[in-house]
Amino acid sequence: MFCTFGRYVLKGCTNKSALGHQILVKHSTNTKTSRNLASTLNQSRNFLQPRYGQPTAATHPHLVREGELLPGIPLEDFKKRRNSLMEKVLKDAFLAKISTNHILIIPSASKVYMSEKIPYVFRQNTDFLYFTGCQEPDSVLVMTSKGDNCSSILFVRKKDSHSELWDGPRTGIEAALGMFGVDQALPTSEFESYVKSFLQENKNTIVWYDNTEIIQPELQTKLHIFLSQSTKQVFDSLKTFMHEIRLIKTQPEIELMQKSCEIASTAIANTIEVSKPGVTEHQIFATVDYECRMNGAEYLAYPPVVAGGNNANIIHYITNNQIVNNGDMVLMDAGCEYHGYSSDITRTWPINGTFTPQQRILYEIVLDTQKELITKLREMPTLDYIFHQMCFLMGQRLQDVGLVPKAFVQDKLIAAAYSYCPHHASHYLGMDVHDTGRISRAIKLQPGMIVTIEPGIYVNARNKLAPAEFHGMGIRIEDDILITNNGPVILTRHCPKEIAEIEALANKNQC
Repeated sequence: MFCTFGRYVLKGCTNKSALGHQILVKHSTNTKTSRNLASTLNQSRNFLQPRYGQPTAATHPHLVREGELLPGIPLEDFKKRRNSLMEKVLKDAFLAKISTNHILIIPSASKVYMSEKIPYVFRQNTDFLYFTGCQEPDSVLVMTSKGDNCSSILFVRKKDSHSELWDGPRTGIEAALGMFGVDQALPTSEFESYVKSFLQENKNTIVWYDNTEIIQPELQTKLHIFLSQSTKQVFDSLKTFMHEIRLIKTQPEIELMQKSCEIASTAIANTIEVSKPGVTEHQIFATVDYECRMNGAEYLAYPPVVAGGNNANIIHYITNNQIVNNGDMVLMDAGCEYHGYSSDITRTWPINGTFTPQQRILYEIVLDTQKELITKLREMPTLDYIFHQMCFLMGQRLQDVGLVPKAFVQDKLIAAAYSYCPHHASHYLGMDVHDTGRISRAIKLQPGMIVTIEPGIYVNARNKLAPAEFHGMGIRIEDDILITNNGPVILTRHCPKEIAEIEALANKNQC
């Protein structure tokens, strides 16, 4: 029972005497009251603390530790990243013959609106975030070199009490200098004049700006007009240099990736455990999303594939609105983003807890193929080699069970396997799900890279090679792998995939 007195709610109050006693206690000057007063004063001080456009060790000590700019990543790492980028530019032998003067322009993302005044959840341009640690929209990193003199300038929005009332605090010019460890911080309103001035003073300057990908439309328009009127040489291949640096993960990045993979692995296992016939794909989606967020992820890393039955034959099926019927399998491709780093996992399971004989045959082929491909990572091959091996290994196994004719050999065998798995076996993984897109899959793997291994079999009814009893089945198994000198490390090792584990989990919620 509760009694109220003014704005206080008093639990367990049954009479006036008790009420008077509790009021007396509430307003007495004992130690408990002193502690309450101190807590209130501390809360008041918190309102007076400086506020920034992103979490800091002072404002969010549960997320960011002293010395870190982003959760898990020290400020010094961002300075090293910028130095590495400029070193790559300056060491390019071809460019050195043209000029030693460079200006690098890397824009942040801008807010995108789903309707008037209603924004989508903001996600920063990962190239910009990697080299600055700045999470604010409408910012720009400019790096310059004049001979041996290099400088980094961050353009950010000014403090604005009206805008901050609606959209939250901004870091501002004064705080940005120390927070982000750059040489200079300026308002975004001065970006255009700064670039023009630098180019006028340094005639033989190479401009680095990727004008093929519009990240900030307003900035893109201004630069396009200005640079089209200029005789400056513009290179858009800075992204290749950036991705070469991003490709090899540092130890703090590996730890964040491991945590992202652990969160998603647990979420998927818990989702399998509560699934049962009659559930909708949307409910499965909602469960994995909830599980990821409740365990620390900011959000899912991409729209998940939750494909029941024949829907699994649509590789990028994200409609997720069908009922999963008894006897169907569910193919779920889902991962989360944890402090800027993504996981990417696929698991397939029988919704009623037990694989049919045909489902088991295909599942075993995919699982055995995946295990063999992971073992081959020890040799640090190219990802294209892994894809070729997937087609060859899977083709042989499909011949054994009658889904590919025994007479098929070499290229014909590989083509037949490709008809069952029309996607690559692997991609790079990091801040983005398909990370470092400028890096070829024809280069050899190196320690510090993180990749996926994801063979699949999809039996479309239109595939003339497939016996009818396998039609409509789709299976994929995907794990995230760290490449090391001591062999591959499966970051998603805690996500069950053995048949016995999958069936045991999926049977827990059966009626």
